[in-house]
Amino acid sequence: MENVNLIDTFSEFKELKNIDRPTMMSVLEDVFRSMLAKKYGSADNFDIIVNIDKGDFEIWRNRVVVEDDELTDPVVQIPLSKAKEIDEDYEVGEEVSDEVKFPDFGRRAILSLRQNLTARILDLEKNNIYIKYKDRIGEIVTGEVYQVWKREILVLDDDGNELILPKSDQIPSDHFRKGDSIRAVVIKVEMRNNTPFIILSRTSPVFLERLFELEVPEIFDGLITIKKIVRVPGERAKVAVESYDERIDPVGACVGMKGSRIHGIVRELRNENIDVINYTSNNQLFIQRALSPAKITSIKLVEETKRAEIYLKPNEVSLAIGKGGLNIKLASQLTGYEIDVYREPGGEDLEDVNLEEFGDEIEDWIIEELKAIGCDTARSVLNLSISDLVKRTDLEEETVKEVVNILRAEFE
Repeated sequence: MENVNLIDTFSEFKELKNIDRPTMMSVLEDVFRSMLAKKYGSADNFDIIVNIDKGDFEIWRNRVVVEDDELTDPVVQIPLSKAKEIDEDYEVGEEVSDEVKFPDFGRRAILSLRQNLTARILDLEKNNIYIKYKDRIGEIVTGEVYQVWKREILVLDDDGNELILPKSDQIPSDHFRKGDSIRAVVIKVEMRNNTPFIILSRTSPVFLERLFELEVPEIFDGLITIKKIVRVPGERAKVAVESYDERIDPVGACVGMKGSRIHGIVRELRNENIDVINYTSNNQLFIQRALSPAKITSIKLVEETKRAEIYLKPNEVSLAIGKGGLNIKLASQLTGYEIDVYREPGGEDLEDVNLEEFGDEIEDWIIEELKAIGCDTARSVLNLSISDLVKRTDLEEETVKEVVNILRAEFE
């Protein structure tokens, strides 16, 4: 009966995909030897035969025949009289092998063995999951959303392993429900209390890099290299690429015909704007490309402090800075230079007024909103349409119209 109780455990063990047969045999034998050592003090003279396929096993004890009055250790010795009960032909000095019946160990020992075996199987499976995912750090995995919590999402992979996607590693506009398919990159694998924790991310630059590898064969094949990626998840990203084959246009290859390749990536990232930039070791040219779509008039680099002074026409300033300063921030991260934007001297009407001068007519927070998009003078605001100002700031249309009227009055 007890043997039958263990067959289920054997079957569970056999079904585990990540455990090879030699490891299975080794663990099973080790558990049995541990039980034998506890009962007899030593398990060295026992042979254990395990049949995993049938869920069956045999335990044979090997002892040396001694005279009845010379018995000193019943674990490794058997008196001649007992040996002859097994077979009349046994003589002193010969080795006797007899089967140890499992029920002889007692119900408590059998229960303990089953629990020990189950625990060892579980530990082995956990360790194999840890090793498997440790080697997959930086890879994209696909799973199914199993549970959505406030701070994280529980994801199950194809084998039913649990993966964690923290809230901080989700794109702000991500909204998943149970049963949804999800793609993310493995960024961290660690053991906590002997349990593997696999942490996923959709905000890591590595996730964007792997998506490019999936969508652009030239990157996967190594013909195009991604030099650097910077991003504000869900908002904007800049990707610097370089081609080792002069016949291949790296930017064109990444974007694809009519944007066919990059559209899939943009959809996956919840409409994140992606600027693909041709990398160059010429820092001035690289900064110029990084600030796209703004057109730069001139650049002055200060290598000692890693600063770049950028001069533009007034109507280009807001493009260079971007909404909320996002474009210039990402360009700085991509190039490694702190970028300062200046209006080109003589490139605008001599008559202009700083927005601070209107502090008595326009509230400070509205002025700050306008300065955040690169408009720090009256004419820089008037150079933009009302619809552009509404779109790029968080101001209401009525507020924008009032501001524009105040500024126009200054020049009339």
